Amino acid sequence: MASSTVRRDSSQRFIIGLKRRLNAVTIDAPMHLRALVRTDELWLAALAILVGVLGGIAVFVMDFFSHHFHFWFFALPHLGEGLSQQTHIDPIRAMFVPILGGALLGSITWLLAKYRPGNFIDPVEANALYGGKLSLRDSVIVAAQTVLSNGVGGSVGMEAGYAQFGSGLASWVGQQFRLRRNDLRILVGCGAAAAIGGAFNAPLCGAFYGIELVIGTYSMTSLPLIIIASLTGTLVADMLMDGGVKSLDVVLPSVVPGYAYPLAIILGVTAGFVGIAIMRGVTSIEAGFRRAGVPIWLRPILGGVVVGLLGSITPKVMASGNSSLHTQLAVVYPLLLAVTLLVMKSTASAFSIGSGFRGGLFFAALFMGSLLGRAYGDIAVLLPFAHGVPIGFYAVVGMAALAVAIVGGPMTMTFLALESTNNFSITVAVLGAAIAASLTVRRVFGYSFTTWRFHLRGESIRSAVDIGWIHNLTVGRMMRRTQYTVHEEMDIPAFKTEYPLGRTQYVVVLDVDDKYVGLAYPSEAQTPGEDDPHTIHDILRHQDDFLLPQATVKEAIKAFERSECDVLAVLDGPETRRVLGVLTEQYALRRYSEELDQRRRELSGE
Repeated sequence: MASSTVRRDSSQRFIIGLKRRLNAVTIDAPMHLRALVRTDELWLAALAILVGVLGGIAVFVMDFFSHHFHFWFFALPHLGEGLSQQTHIDPIRAMFVPILGGALLGSITWLLAKYRPGNFIDPVEANALYGGKLSLRDSVIVAAQTVLSNGVGGSVGMEAGYAQFGSGLASWVGQQFRLRRNDLRILVGCGAAAAIGGAFNAPLCGAFYGIELVIGTYSMTSLPLIIIASLTGTLVADMLMDGGVKSLDVVLPSVVPGYAYPLAIILGVTAGFVGIAIMRGVTSIEAGFRRAGVPIWLRPILGGVVVGLLGSITPKVMASGNSSLHTQLAVVYPLLLAVTLLVMKSTASAFSIGSGFRGGLFFAALFMGSLLGRAYGDIAVLLPFAHGVPIGFYAVVGMAALAVAIVGGPMTMTFLALESTNNFSITVAVLGAAIAASLTVRRVFGYSFTTWRFHLRGESIRSAVDIGWIHNLTVGRMMRRTQYTVHEEMDIPAFKTEYPLGRTQYVVVLDVDDKYVGLAYPSEAQTPGEDDPHTIHDILRHQDDFLLPQATVKEAIKAFERSECDVLAVLDGPETRRVLGVLTEQYALRRYSEELDQRRRELSGE
């Protein structure tokens, strides 16, 4: 027993030491280079190019392993062919590869939960809360899990891994150059933009992905850097992947008739409700596993069973569906078949992510959106006035609309549709449907898939807009130590003597155990007349009004407004009530105003 305890303790010490050594792997850039990057935008642009190169390489590496896993595990006829584009695969492999892959993923998840507890920070969360700081080690783990999840047939997209890997590399580079908070956030957006641009061979789509989803705001400072990184990542991925991703093969109208625009908007609204149903389905499955007490290692196995059963019927529900989108978008499905595939793919994706397969819904949403569009088109062509628009038009519009409903980013998805089809005649229709889907989701649901999962974890994040500075600007950082305290047993004459008018405006009152009792104002002790106060208790104020050191500046300002007081004591807790210091409303408002002005100057490029 003693020897086993010693072995366990030594193994834990080894793991803790290994974690510290991995976290300590830094290669600080030379001081003169750091100074150049911090003072000259041209050098920051050079850093964006470097990040673009790394992002393109990251996409190639992940894509390489994903294609080889599909080729090996499912015995595909040719290396490089996508799993979902196959018309038939061995049902035994379709059934058992996701189950065995789920067992491996479940084991990895269990080990990570034991030795690396807590959630992995993604680029959106990093930019919103942590000033762009991401762990490269965690990013590599997420990328590897994503490749494995997709490689064993899980109905998940690779885009989450692409963006995580690219952003993690960008954050690591930026931290070596000790970039300022805003510059590091922009560089993280550059990494995501480069990865997404390279993955789709769509630099504008990648650029707006970085801006809309990872940075959260447009500015003249960030836009050129994001575009530079996205272009670089696209070019690098294009060279490494021998031509990159090909354009979508679909017939589109050269001129969109007027009646097609309201039909596209109705499709966008429909896509919004379908997207909400899919997001609700994912979280319901996750909640069901938790309520049922299913062990964390068993959940991916059960998810693999569902994916395997559906995949043995048709391979189109497996992996992300990206290859099927590129090779069969022009195929016209009968209405019932399109709806059936949409339901099957939605079910497979919901169970994959809900059970613990690592990945996103970006790629899957594009495929599901194309199915929704084709089903919608089969109905639309029955209208007496709607015979001149091919089904492919509705497929592309539905693809963009459902992706906006689930992922967000109307401009991102609009440019993806335009760059993927090389057809700009459908711009207005796609953008109208994307905006309709976005408004529907925001009005009815209020979240994208990413921000909805943050909401379930208790994080108040609606986008990647930087609110981390508010979390960092806490009462504990702004308070100052109090110099004026008295005990409650002091009588008024002694209080007047010790604190005459003009010495201080307030005094913190403590009990015999040095716990907070309230505030006393010397001016109130000097009141003449028959109702002169006799004890400190007669002039106590704000007994139940106080601040905690972890409260943010916004919470502090609300507390001042609620208590109608211009100074509050800061306590270590509501039970112990030990006084740590005081904070004035004037100072809290000044610090808040200074930080807001700093954010404004960053956005305007000053």
